[in-house]
Amino acid sequence: MINLTRLYLGASQPADGLRYGTGHHRPFASARERRPVVVWNITRRCNLSCMHCYSDSCNQNYDGELSFEECKGVIDDLADFGVPAVLLSGGEPMIRQDFFSLARYAAKRGLPFTLSTNGTLLSRPAVFSLRQMSCRYVGISLDGIGKVHDKFRGRVGAFERAVEGFKNCQKIGQKSGLRLTLSRNNIDDLDNVLKFIEDYDIPRVCFYHLVFSGRGSNLQLVEPERTRMALDKILDRIKVWQSKGIEREVLTVDQPADGAYLYLRLQEEDPSRAEDAFKLMQWNGGGANSSGVGIANIDSQGNVHPDQFWQTHTIGNVRDRRFSEIWTNSKDELLTGLRDRLPRLKGRCGSCRFQKVCGGGFRVRAAQVHNDPWATDPGCYLTDEETLAA
Repeated sequence: MINLTRLYLGASQPADGLRYGTGHHRPFASARERRPVVVWNITRRCNLSCMHCYSDSCNQNYDGELSFEECKGVIDDLADFGVPAVLLSGGEPMIRQDFFSLARYAAKRGLPFTLSTNGTLLSRPAVFSLRQMSCRYVGISLDGIGKVHDKFRGRVGAFERAVEGFKNCQKIGQKSGLRLTLSRNNIDDLDNVLKFIEDYDIPRVCFYHLVFSGRGSNLQLVEPERTRMALDKILDRIKVWQSKGIEREVLTVDQPADGAYLYLRLQEEDPSRAEDAFKLMQWNGGGANSSGVGIANIDSQGNVHPDQFWQTHTIGNVRDRRFSEIWTNSKDELLTGLRDRLPRLKGRCGSCRFQKVCGGGFRVRAAQVHNDPWATDPGCYLTDEETLAA
């Protein structure tokens, strides 16, 4: 996760301590000391059918999902283990009948939790309950405006219901934000999305890069030149927002090469800022401290994965061992490799001068496309000259 607001503008951000070892919270000596943020798919069922869904979810029951009591055990373990946050996801997590009971129990145990939702179930009473339980953040997926979003989400009216979810969060002061996955299906709508962010005063925005999991394997990455144009458009806009005194947290996700691209742009605009940003990104480590290190996933069946997109590789199951034991005592070959990935990198990633900043990109994409987790990340849009230049 790249915080553009922090790195490009130098503005302090809420998670600086966790992400860059600075800020008001006690910083870690190194990024590897952090416990993982756990993405927990508490159900696979969903009321939408999104074309990029990594869990290939539909509106149906899935056998074998963790029971309420089993989920309480997971919450106890995560709280005792000291994870910085758990992201409740799905499918659509709010479609689970005991969702609020689980969220309430997490709050009772002092486990910081956030919510990843399509927004269609964020009624005013639901948002009020989340606010009462001190939900840290509600991330609402919006992948275009109007019909673009509805087509992406597989349901007419999904856009209007998501917009209503944003409004309900804002009315009672529940922190919320927009999540968008960049693909060839919606990249042309980016200007409209940026305008939406302004019109609705969205305080936090995460732009995800496409990963080929589930139904997402049927989509295509944005071409390198258009990815660069999109990043420039986003950076230009946040600079305008800053000039107007607008505080807005803008991040990109699933492509650590964004940090290298940001550094190259800053070198031309503000060399001193570029060096400051480089140091922060080097502390963070990019992809080298993400999947299998700073990010973990528990799916609805209790299987543990290096991240939520790596559903094809299971490290263990919480029904057999606690997550904390799986994460700290696993002899899994892939997990071991992810925790020391730089020497294993091949191709352009193996020779790239931005290894310590990018950390080798997003490894699951390499596994999905090349059947080799150490091959070049196919989503990298840097030129050969940029990766090799002295």
